[in-house]
Amino acid sequence: MAVLREIVFRCERPAMMARFWAQALDGYEIRPYDDAEIERLASLGRTPETDLNVAVDGPGPILFFSEVPETGNPGNPIHLDLVAADRSAEVERLVSQGGSVVRELDAWTIMRDPEGNEFCVADPR
Repeated sequence: MAVLREIVFRCERPAMMARFWAQALDGYEIRPYDDAEIERLASLGRTPETDLNVAVDGPGPILFFSEVPETGNPGNPIHLDLVAADRSAEVERLVSQGGSVVRELDAWTIMRDPEGNEFCVADPR
């Protein structure tokens, strides 16, 4: 069985969205950037304000804001990320329940629910 790890928001301005939700929800705050991450962003010509992916941590699932290149958020603007101890067994179980696999990646599987909404099943970190 899987556990909800993240709620992923596809958006145009991740830092702005992260600030909004960190202020809207009790106990949530933007994940701090350490020196190594700031250096990594700088090597890509970015800063925390222009980061393509911003995490907000709190007492519940991680809120993850991810920039999409197209405007208007086509498709699923929000999706769930699940984590499972045995990803392949969980993917197989979800397929038996009506889900379908979109793509397999190294650490996660992109899937669709029976109505076509995307979600991911990831390996534990």
